[in-house]
Amino acid sequence: MPAILVTDHGGVRRIALDRPDVHNAFDDALIAELTTALVDAGQDSAVRAVVLTGTGASFSAGADLNWMRGMAAASEQENREDSLRLAALVRTLQFVPKPTIARVNGAAYGGGVGLVAACDIVIGAEHAKFGLTEVKLGLVPAVISPYVVAAIGVRQARRLFLTGETFDAAEACRIGLLHRVVPAEALDEAVDFTLALLAKAGPQAQREAKRLALRMAGIDEERAGRLDAENAELIARLRVSDEGQEGLGAFLDKRAPGWAA
Repeated sequence: MPAILVTDHGGVRRIALDRPDVHNAFDDALIAELTTALVDAGQDSAVRAVVLTGTGASFSAGADLNWMRGMAAASEQENREDSLRLAALVRTLQFVPKPTIARVNGAAYGGGVGLVAACDIVIGAEHAKFGLTEVKLGLVPAVISPYVVAAIGVRQARRLFLTGETFDAAEACRIGLLHRVVPAEALDEAVDFTLALLAKAGPQAQREAKRLALRMAGIDEERAGRLDAENAELIARLRVSDEGQEGLGAFLDKRAPGWAA
């Protein structure tokens, strides 16, 4: 079955992560399908804006449990290749030449936070929770780190990368991960209001405005690709390390890792 749902409403391409039984967690199929859908949206002249969301209760819980089992058993080279696929997905979202809105309908963890950070505009339900919890597994949020740091700044990233703490939508808005927080029942109205604003602007001007903002921040696709390769090397090395193996094993076995107080 497809891992995403793609629908068009006028000039709006809506892409929903559609694995609600596992809280829209990533696996190879979802990563591949979402990457392709974003490339297609960027190339379709009829698409004026892209809305990314999740079905069910969550936006995305990050890595799928079976995917994590595969990580734990894979070689360093296999882990590097796996990480590069996720990195390519988030980079594609960052640079898709259309305005992107993250409609954050529920919890976003790990790679789910990376998707949120890579969107141009983010509107979240007030009950949504967030977390960059990789350090609890003896890992780091490597391939999503450029996008998260760009969204919330290095000061906040240092705190959240180190603690792995969970935080709410109000805090996510305060630190810049979200632009707006609304009650769940007002989420669609808020997204539609933003889409109406986007529809009044020239599409060529919007493409250039997006490129301008990223360029002024020193963010370009070529440099992002280099960072992705470096960060994939890092996460692959950590996954096969003794600490990474202990952390992943403890998570899969539902026990505390050996270093936990």
